[in-house]
Amino acid sequence: MNRSKPITGELLALKNEIEGHAIQYGLDFFPQVFEVCDYDTINILAAQGGFPSRYPHWKFGMDYDQLSKGYTYGLQKIYEMVINTDPCYAYLLQANNWVDQKIVMAHVYGHNDFFKNNAWFSNTNRKMMDVMANHGTKIRRYMERYGHDAVESFIDKVLSLENLLDINELFETTALKRRREEQIVQQKTENEDDGYLIDDRSQALKSFMRSKARSSKKEEKKVEEEDLVVAERPLTYKTRDLLGYLIQHAPIEEWQADIIGILREEAYYFLPQRLTKIMNEGWASYWHSTIMTQKALDASEIVEFADKHAGVMAMSKQNINPYKVGIELMRDIEYRWNRGMFGKEYNECTDMTEKLRWDTKLGKGREKIFEVRKSHNDISFIDEFLTPEFCERQQLFTYKYNPRTGRFEIDSKDFLAIKQKLLSQLTNFGQPIIEVEDGNYMNRKELLLNHVHYGVDLDVGFANETLRNLYAIWRRPVNLKTKYEDKEVIFHFDGKEFKPQH
Repeated sequence: MNRSKPITGELLALKNEIEGHAIQYGLDFFPQVFEVCDYDTINILAAQGGFPSRYPHWKFGMDYDQLSKGYTYGLQKIYEMVINTDPCYAYLLQANNWVDQKIVMAHVYGHNDFFKNNAWFSNTNRKMMDVMANHGTKIRRYMERYGHDAVESFIDKVLSLENLLDINELFETTALKRRREEQIVQQKTENEDDGYLIDDRSQALKSFMRSKARSSKKEEKKVEEEDLVVAERPLTYKTRDLLGYLIQHAPIEEWQADIIGILREEAYYFLPQRLTKIMNEGWASYWHSTIMTQKALDASEIVEFADKHAGVMAMSKQNINPYKVGIELMRDIEYRWNRGMFGKEYNECTDMTEKLRWDTKLGKGREKIFEVRKSHNDISFIDEFLTPEFCERQQLFTYKYNPRTGRFEIDSKDFLAIKQKLLSQLTNFGQPIIEVEDGNYMNRKELLLNHVHYGVDLDVGFANETLRNLYAIWRRPVNLKTKYEDKEVIFHFDGKEFKPQH
């Protein structure tokens, strides 16, 4: 796809102006590249996670259809798309008016600074544009060799497991350093060979290749026929990195292991963005608001900016708006640290009038938010900086639907209940935490997973479908241990029947 073009003329001059303001405020970012495109192209980019070249799969078409219809019917509009790469690429919608383009550019520089400086992004691959294209090339070649339907069906199964990740994998380890060095060598080889490797296996697979060679087809067949149950290598260890475990231990073909490695690498690339959605959008919104109101706006543009900004910040009772919560919490931190409204003395003050007037003239607000953006993710951000006063000002309450009135009504104004609900929604993005417990369960080479239960039962329908997909990869019965209706139960799937075993 080559339907975007570099900005020129007035847009380029505007880019240089906004970049100057961002530098003046102390933002530190990768070189910024803006390209302009029409609404159809930006919908394609959004459907593909922001990357112009991905592997072929029906889900990208489905997402594009949804985005395209949303735009056509006036339900939604994508103003910009920004990618965590070096240089940082961002796409502007051609139909945006001048104020929109100003807002978007200022917003993008906030994202760029966050990508570069937040610890959770520190080990992401900044050359992912090329890596994604190479992944697409490899998967297309597998489709030519093994059949489109077979490869796409396998991708479907792996994608149903791509949320079962371990966030500790984001940080620097010896293995990660080694993988990064290998990726540099591989990238050089692929660039010299037009993206076609003599060895078809991708780096995502090579970095996880087992120390022993896989058993030959003949030996695997013999094991299957004799139904041996003694593990050939250690299988019993706990990990939340299910895809990495499958690459190492599942009885799959090399091309299948390669595809798992490719999808796993992409899932870990996107993981920091999921972990920091509120902070990332809040930081970008803080800076577009600051740059626009203090530097970039003309007097004639103020009302239009206020209207656009208010639309982005609108809150509903059903869902939190990460833009709104993020920017307001950043502003609250800045205000409190400017006035010294933290620490033992402030927290132990019982005079509410005195607390409202509290001002030590500390002036550390801007410094503090730069510090926060460097080290926190959404969970630690909310856990450490959310206050009862903030919830009251922003009208953050817990709501529930009242069928009698047909409306969402306030369920609780209790700060701890509000905070707990927010944190539970953010923990693993509201999805169940699953870990591998045993790859040789009952000494029969069955896979046992454990659901780390935090008070919310599993959706049995989803568990059923997930175990079916996992069985197709593991090729032996799979089990899932959880609590259901306050009782411990193990759900078992043997290739035919899904049933609980108490």
